[in-house]
Amino acid sequence: MLKIRHAILVLGMLLYSVATPAQVSIGIGSPHVSIGINLPAYPELRVVPGYPVYYAPRLEANYFFYDGMYWVYQDDNWYASSWYNGPWGLVEPAVVPVYILQIPVRYYRQPPTYFRGWRSDAPPRWGDHWGRDWEQNRSGWDRRDRRAAPPPAPPPAYQRKYSGDRYPRQVEQQDQLLQRNYRYQPRDPVVRQHYQEQRKGQGKNQGQRKGKGQGQDRNR
Repeated sequence: MLKIRHAILVLGMLLYSVATPAQVSIGIGSPHVSIGINLPAYPELRVVPGYPVYYAPRLEANYFFYDGMYWVYQDDNWYASSWYNGPWGLVEPAVVPVYILQIPVRYYRQPPTYFRGWRSDAPPRWGDHWGRDWEQNRSGWDRRDRRAAPPPAPPPAYQRKYSGDRYPRQVEQQDQLLQRNYRYQPRDPVVRQHYQEQRKGQGKNQGQRKGKGQGQDRNR
């Protein structure tokens, strides 16, 4: 009986993964999530001393910038976006970049209740929160080597021009502006993969539009 239940569970998981491919990602999910962050203007960012990460001191949010992307910790989830106001992609705990995990507790402007009692000058105890399996898979995440840390990536200052009604809401438009105005190349493998997938998606969309336009011309 237990074997039958196990087989049904595995089959259900496989069917779910086939039916909803857009929701499954080994890294940063497709940017389609609204998490309630609606900034009126580009936020002030300051470097976390000794880390290649920025934080937003004036926001009541756990809001960071690292390796060309914005990162938010909210409701026990990490989210990332290449634009300061989203939309956001869900980041699986297994692939959250090490330098994001290592941000000291004191730079979380809206820390969750389970951060209480933890050292403010040390990173959160992610192993306590996400469990033993996660900690075994991410062994060594809390070991710092200051000499190996890269310099902070330059924030995409061009986004200051886009606020309020000028803010681009379509991901494709965001990608076009990003490629046109931001030359930084990410170092983190998860971020690099995300950039590559976005560009592939943009190229596919452009090809589909071009093919559709040619088809319409033939029908005229």
